[in-house]
Amino acid sequence: MIKILLSGVWVCAVTLGAVYFSVHMALAPAVDEDAAKKAGLELTRGETITVPVLAEGKVAGYFLGRISFMMDKEKIKGLTLPLTEYMTDELFTLLVGNKMVDIANTDSFDLEAFRAHIKDDMNRRFGDTLVEEVLVEQLDYLAKDDTRTSGTGSEGVKPPVKIVEAAPVETSAAEPTH
Repeated sequence: MIKILLSGVWVCAVTLGAVYFSVHMALAPAVDEDAAKKAGLELTRGETITVPVLAEGKVAGYFLGRISFMMDKEKIKGLTLPLTEYMTDELFTLLVGNKMVDIANTDSFDLEAFRAHIKDDMNRRFGDTLVEEVLVEQLDYLAKDDTRTSGTGSEGVKPPVKIVEAAPVETSAAEPTH
């Protein structure tokens, strides 16, 4: 009789444990892979960079750009990277050397290819995949002739040609400075 009673108590305990475990797992929040990936990234803001455009040995205009990066927190921990210098060099290479932007036809500009090129080149320079995402905040072209005004100040400076118009990058409470 005691064996039957202990067996009944054992079956009740196992059943209650199984029900509790299954209810607990059913109510557990689903793991959002995007959120988990973004939690491992850190925003590294870039500075505004001006890249002169040369034509026939003279300055024809200027590219104004601001590019930020989403970088892997764990990989950049303790690193001091000269991001501004690397970014300036990269923009000179892409905008002046490779001429990725056709000023006469800015609609043909491929923003995704531009971002991918910057990401690949920056990671190649660092020797690791530190840059996970490239955020283009600003990329404008301002012709040199558009910056000139008369001595009376009656003419205004013409606005730059918007190549990329992006929303400002959200900053976190503890914004890093690399």
